[in-house]
Amino acid sequence: MDANVAIIGAGQAGLATSWYLTHAGVDHVVLEAGRIGETWRSRRWDSFCLVTPNWTVQLPGAHYRGGDPDGFMPLAEIVDHIQSWSDSFGAPVRGQCRVSALDQREDGFVLSLPDGKLHARTVVVASGGYQRAHRPANAGQLPATVTQLLAEEYGNPGRVPEGTVLIVGSGQTGCQIAQELHEAGRKVIVACGRCPWMPRRLGGQDLVWWIIESGFWDRTPAQLPSPAARLLGNPQATGHDGGRDLNYRTLHAEGVELAGRYLGASDGKIHLAEDLAQSIQAGDDLARSFMKWVGALCEKRGVAIPWEVPGPPGFTGRTELDIDREGISTVIWTAGYRPDYGWVHASVFDEMGFPLQVDGRSEVPGLYFMGVHFQRKAKSAVLYGVGEDAELVARHIVENRG
Repeated sequence: MDANVAIIGAGQAGLATSWYLTHAGVDHVVLEAGRIGETWRSRRWDSFCLVTPNWTVQLPGAHYRGGDPDGFMPLAEIVDHIQSWSDSFGAPVRGQCRVSALDQREDGFVLSLPDGKLHARTVVVASGGYQRAHRPANAGQLPATVTQLLAEEYGNPGRVPEGTVLIVGSGQTGCQIAQELHEAGRKVIVACGRCPWMPRRLGGQDLVWWIIESGFWDRTPAQLPSPAARLLGNPQATGHDGGRDLNYRTLHAEGVELAGRYLGASDGKIHLAEDLAQSIQAGDDLARSFMKWVGALCEKRGVAIPWEVPGPPGFTGRTELDIDREGISTVIWTAGYRPDYGWVHASVFDEMGFPLQVDGRSEVPGLYFMGVHFQRKAKSAVLYGVGEDAELVARHIVENRG
C-alpha cells in the first residue's frame, strides 16, 4: 500500500492537519488506532467537561457556534463536535488502524499496520499529548490489597472499591476526581505535587480570557525556565457548575485531606514527603508569575490589577498513612503523562523524549510532528491553538511537494 501523506492520529492535531491538506487538494490518509477523537473518548472520566470555555474551541472550520459560548461542554458534546467536524470535510480516516512502527527508507517511510505495510513519502505524527500515563517511582511498593487505577481507568465513584481513596497527583485531573469522590461521600486524601493555580474569574472575565489577552498562551519553549517545564500541568480549575475555583485551598475547605508527595510504601504504610507547604508555595509562586502577565496587560490598558495571590494557607500534611487503619482501598494515579514515541524509529528526540522539531518539522525530511506540548507555543496542543500549528505544517508539506 502507498500513500502520499500519512497522518498518524485522528485527534484535534491530526484532523486539523487533515483539514488544511484537504482544502489544499493534497491526497492523504489519517491512520487512527481507535476511533476519531479516541483520547477524548477513552481517557476521560464519565463526568468530564472542558476546563476552557466553549468559545475557545477554535478548530479550523469548526469554531464553536452553539448557544453557550461561556459554558463548558461535557464529554459527549466534545466527542460529537470533533466527529461532526471530521464528517464535515470528509477526513480520510482509517479507524482501528494502529501504527506499531515507523521506519525510514530512501524514498520516504514504512508504516507497520495491522494488515501489512504502508509506504508514505511524508508522515505527520499526531499521536497526541497524552501518550503514556506516568506512575511515580516506588509505585510498585503498594501491597496487592490496594487497587491501583490510572486516571483514565477511573470512570466514576461507583467503579472505585469502597474505602478511602488516595489520589497521587494534584493537577486539574487529580483535583477534579478528588472533588467528585468527596462529594460522593468518599474519604479522599491527595498526595500533592507542584501545580499552578489561578481563580476561575478575574475582574469579571474568565481565567482563559486573561491567558489569551495577556499573551501567556503565546509563550514559546525558549521562554520557559527549563525544558522540564513542558511537563507542568495546566492551572488547577474546573468547568463544572458553570466554572468555579478548584485548588488546594478549596479542596481543604471542603474537607479533602492534603498531603505531600508520594514516596513509597512499606510494612503496611504509605510514606509521603513533608513538603505540602512547599508545594502550595510553588503553586502560589506560579500564580504570581502569571499575574505579572496580567499586570502588564492591565498597565497597558490602564485598568486595575484584578487579584492578588493570598498568603500561606497555614496547614500541613501527614507524612505516613497506615493502609489498614485508614481503610485505604484504592490509589488513583493522576501524575500526568510523558511522551511515548518508541515506535518511531528515528533519532529526532531529546533526552526527555520530546520530538526535536521547528514549527513541527523534524530534521528528517518529510517527517513532521503535531499536537506536541509547547510545539511552538503554550497553546500548541489545545483546542484554541492547534490550528495555527497545523496550518504551518500543512503549508510546508504543500510547498515541498515534488
